[in-house]
This record gives sequence, C-alpha cells and structure tokens, in this order.
Amino acid sequence: MRSEEYDWKTEEFGASHQGRPGAVLADGAEPKPVTFDLGSGTNVHETSNWWVYDGNTLGAPRATALRGACSCGWRGSALHPIDWEQIAAEGPEWWDTQGPHDDWKQHSADVEHQAVPVPEDIAGLLARRRERLDVLADDAPLAALRIVAALEHVTAETATVAAYAVRADEQSWDTNATGLGLTEDDARTRLHRYARPY
Repeated sequence: MRSEEYDWKTEEFGASHQGRPGAVLADGAEPKPVTFDLGSGTNVHETSNWWVYDGNTLGAPRATALRGACSCGWRGSALHPIDWEQIAAEGPEWWDTQGPHDDWKQHSADVEHQAVPVPEDIAGLLARRRERLDVLADDAPLAALRIVAALEHVTAETATVAAYAVRADEQSWDTNATGLGLTEDDARTRLHRYARPY
C-alpha cells in the first residue's frame, strides 16, 4: 500500500494537482519509495514523504534537497537544500518547506493559466452564490438544502450537454485535460461521469 501525503491542494483541480515537498538525492535523482512493515501480515506500506530520506530511517538514502512535487508528475527545477542537523534538533515538522510550496503554487497557477478561462461574470456569480449559501446554511438550512438540490439538477443537465459537446468536438484527450486543468485520466473520468444521464 502506497502512503503519499500531499500537503497542498487546490479546490478546483483536486487529485490531479496535489503538491508536496519532494526529496532529491545528491545526484539529482528522486529516491524510490521506502518500504516498511507495520507488522500487519502481508500488508507492506510505502512512503515517499521527504523526511524519511535522512540516511538512517528504514535504510533510506539521504536527501540533500527538496523541490516542489505534484501528483500529476510535475517536479520543480529549483532545489532547496536540507540541513539534517537542524532537522534532527528541531524535528521535520519545523523545517521550512515554503520554497517548494511556492514552486508548486506557480505550477498550479500555470495549470490554471493554460486551462479554459471561466468567464468573469460567471466566476463572480459563483463567488456570490457561495457566500450567500454559506450564510443560508447557518440561518436557514432547509432553504439552503432546497437551493442546493435545484443547483444539482441544473448543473447535472448542463454537465451532460457539455460533456457530449466536448466528445463531439473530437479533440485529443491531452487538449481536453489541459482545458480542464486535469490529468488525462481525471479528465476522462470527469467526462464519463458527466456524460451519464442524471
């Protein structure tokens, strides 16, 4: 079983673009996942969490730097050195991973920039709707639930029509994925889900 914890997420891109600080070895390579047994029989666990690569834990090699890493496979080019002595003294939770985080945020911004733009009037409408529904959820929860049900129906109809229109365009999956800001697998899954009748 693979245990890869992603520290950074965006609401819009979900599992396609989750980020974390990734370990880098002295030769510039990304270390293989570390395997460990929790004593649970045949279940063997793996992790790629950067702090495991201290040169001591479970026979893992020692990382010399961190870089931004994304679930889509993107890896940042900037390397941020690790000071294991300081980490040993203070603990990995205190290590500053802001550099890799900033690199991943730039990657996410690039993904958003390449995606099909959302019209400004719709983006504003969605933001106002969310604010209003947040208030209603506290003040009038039954009204909020009625509105959510109506929105689910409308969005399901729209999603079905849009998914069939995208398929009719016969663009490449790479183009569709870029337009949605998703990986190809996630774009296929989304279109398949939306194309099903509601």
